[in-house]
Amino acid sequence: MYPPELVAPMKAQLTQNGFEELTSAEAVEKHLKDHKGTSLLVINSVCGCAAGTCRPGVLLSLEKSSKKPDHLTTVFAGFDTEATQKAREFTLPFPPSSPAIALFKDGELAHMVERHHIEGRSAEMIADHLEQVYDEFC
Repeated sequence: MYPPELVAPMKAQLTQNGFEELTSAEAVEKHLKDHKGTSLLVINSVCGCAAGTCRPGVLLSLEKSSKKPDHLTTVFAGFDTEATQKAREFTLPFPPSSPAIALFKDGELAHMVERHHIEGRSAEMIADHLEQVYDEFC
């Protein structure tokens, strides 16, 4: 598990921009089970692609898009381990991946952006992709 002082600024990049931090399996279950509306879940990470493109791309998508998810949530892989494990149960059949971005609609997984869709892409490309996802599902 990563030390709290290492992950704090990485968590803050999302939580200071309106994301609710889900830090326990119970919080993930409560939020996603039988949830109405749309919910964006970012599985955050300490890796370079999370810092360089995932978090900036997600934030840019929310800034640019006229349609947005109803709820913004995040778990942190390698730190909030029980919450991340529970979140990954909701993203099946996709394999564990971090960073990753999942959009849920009415409690069901509607779209998944896996790590291999994040690596090697710019924040702008991720934002453009998410804008299309919001247009379709939000």
